[in-house]
Amino acid sequence: MYLVKFWKKLVLVWKKKLKYWNNLKKKILIISGGISKERLISLDTGKQVAKELKKNNYKVKITEPDFTLIDVINTFKPDIIFNALHGQFGEDGYIQTILETTNIPYTHSGVIASSIAMDKIISKKIFIKNKILTPKFIEYSFDKINLDIIKKIEKKLKFPVVIKPINEGSSVNVFICTKSNILKRLKLLKEYKKIIIEEFIPGREIQAAIVNSRKLGAIELKPKRQFYDYQAKYNPKAKTKHIMPVNLKTKDYNKLMYLALKAHKLIKCRGVSRTDFKFYKGKFYLLEINTQPGMTKLSLVPEIASYHGINFINLIKLILKDASTNK
Repeated sequence: MYLVKFWKKLVLVWKKKLKYWNNLKKKILIISGGISKERLISLDTGKQVAKELKKNNYKVKITEPDFTLIDVINTFKPDIIFNALHGQFGEDGYIQTILETTNIPYTHSGVIASSIAMDKIISKKIFIKNKILTPKFIEYSFDKINLDIIKKIEKKLKFPVVIKPINEGSSVNVFICTKSNILKRLKLLKEYKKIIIEEFIPGREIQAAIVNSRKLGAIELKPKRQFYDYQAKYNPKAKTKHIMPVNLKTKDYNKLMYLALKAHKLIKCRGVSRTDFKFYKGKFYLLEINTQPGMTKLSLVPEIASYHGINFINLIKLILKDASTNK
């Protein structure tokens, strides 16, 4: 009896040592920072992921996506590259194109999926074609004369409307506009040349997460601000209320997760995605899909995962497990 206990204990010790050495052998290069308007969030995501990986004996290096990137990759020789970038050049296919040339597995979505998801106009057209309800919209170009834009909005959308860049995340430069302030607000987005004007959908703000084509879960958000904007997302002082479980009927919750997974697969996302919805009068309106959701202390995907029994390191491991090239 004593020998049986001894051997069981010895096997357990060796399993722990084997796990330690296996993790220690894995080298993870985290790319974070960048030049987008979401740089600070990306730096925080990279920092949190690195901290957790180091605690679990991975060999980790953090780098910027600058002109030294390829040299860093060649010198460090990572087993996997973790893409912790957000916004332009990080989740729109640009960095993915570069990473494909290295032939080293990298996390999250590939070139085409990233570029499609980041372009709100292209992705909305795909959703519409596949019978996923999304707010009606019109394209607006600053290169053209749009003297009749108010009439066009009144005819096709009705006020209020939402104006936003077609290729930003984290609700950067998103505004809810009325007839009286639309022209003033449009001037604030001139740097983008082309934007999207979308019908405003009131109702509940609900977001759903998918990991490796698995329905992870959902969360409802009740911001104290006008809507779930950048400050409501990342400033603790904004005191946005996070609600789980989401108070939905079973059939509605199942429909929500079905739509999130359908969108994930339509865009051909990989790893993790988070899809933003409005729930109004019994219908889900898909606002957009995010292929590089944040991994900060205030980020939603880790919070959803934690609620469903997946801690931060295991969430990271799931993302790492799906890393690949040629996607």
